[in-house]
Amino acid sequence: MPKKHASGDPPSKGEALAPLRILVAWRNDASGAEALQFAAWLARTTPICLRAAMVFTRPWPTSSLNKMGNKYQKWLKKKSAACATAIKKELLSADVPKEYWDEEFSIFLDGTSETALLTQAATSFQADLVVLGSHAGAPKGRFRAGSTADAMLHSSPLPLGLTPRSVKLSKRGVTRITCAFVDFEDASELIHSAADLASHWQVPLRIVTFAPEELNEGLEHSIDFEAELSHEWREQSLAFLDRAHDLVLSKHPQLSVTTEIGSGKGWSGAIDALKWKKGDLLYIGSTPLGPFERVFVGSTTNEILRHIRVPMLIKPAVTH
Repeated sequence: MPKKHASGDPPSKGEALAPLRILVAWRNDASGAEALQFAAWLARTTPICLRAAMVFTRPWPTSSLNKMGNKYQKWLKKKSAACATAIKKELLSADVPKEYWDEEFSIFLDGTSETALLTQAATSFQADLVVLGSHAGAPKGRFRAGSTADAMLHSSPLPLGLTPRSVKLSKRGVTRITCAFVDFEDASELIHSAADLASHWQVPLRIVTFAPEELNEGLEHSIDFEAELSHEWREQSLAFLDRAHDLVLSKHPQLSVTTEIGSGKGWSGAIDALKWKKGDLLYIGSTPLGPFERVFVGSTTNEILRHIRVPMLIKPAVTH
């Protein structure tokens, strides 16, 4: 098993950095190309082992395929070859070094559930990260989940890499990890994981949280109450950020660590209040809603995903 860098497990002193194993959910459109470009961007930062998977969601049952026999096998072989040719072209176009291609760099899968097939493929590949592009209808620079991404955001046991549509990426790869937390309960674990990753990649770490204002426009009686809550949250966040800063440096004294709070009107204003660079990777965690609900991403994280303009790495919450 490789080191799970996306989840923050550090290599021992003197140990070579194991390749980050990336499964790209590839489609023969802009979304697939952007997902591969995201993987290529990561390859400028750390060694990777990349495999791209194309999924054909078939409407007919398995029993019908069994009756087709050899015809189905010939069709599958033809589709797999065409898929490999297209993915090879995209990898070369994205300048992913060939030493970073898995021996089986392209796989073609067919079945009734794209989400299930991708999850199985990622598990079989021992992937550290599953990368998906944005829905083609998203505004430029923003991420919008398609049906498969939405399903995986609520079920994937593995970290997900998501990239906004037509995002501009630094030619130097990841130049800073921005770790954002949305509550205090699981923030410490998330921040330590992000700090481990930043240390491995030798990039600065920025720890942030957001304090959106005026979330309920038109409800005048709630403005004072919301302002009071926002002030309380900000005070608690400042104290927590100070502690987190010191704790990270106690483990990684050579790491460059900064902290910020984004305040502004609504989620868009709060997020845009912070300065974002082309080399930023947003590192954010998920929060299950309850013991009987396996929810990967809650409503607050969804708001952040809607408005963020940089690639994201979403770490699954550890269930207890």
